[in-house]
Amino acid sequence: MEREKCLQAMDFLKDWSAWRGSLGEAIIASRKFGVSDEKVREISEKMQEFLTQKVCPATKEEELLREMWNAARPEERKTMASLFFKLAD
Repeated sequence: MEREKCLQAMDFLKDWSAWRGSLGEAIIASRKFGVSDEKVREISEKMQEFLTQKVCPATKEEELLREMWNAARPEERKTMASLFFKLAD
């Protein structure tokens, strides 16, 4: 039932290396346009919120991340988004 309410992940999201590479490229492009790292982190947090609500987890790890995100307080979510930023940078 839950799977019917959310979107299936795009192919590149199913591959960690490709997903991480895409985020890294987005960070580099953002810097070229003068977007601050802090702003990119804020966008990352909003993106994670969207993915958590709309995209079905394809693996147990993604399900765990979703559960962690849903259990986290706003400040903890900022920390999680910052960690994703560090992994991709």
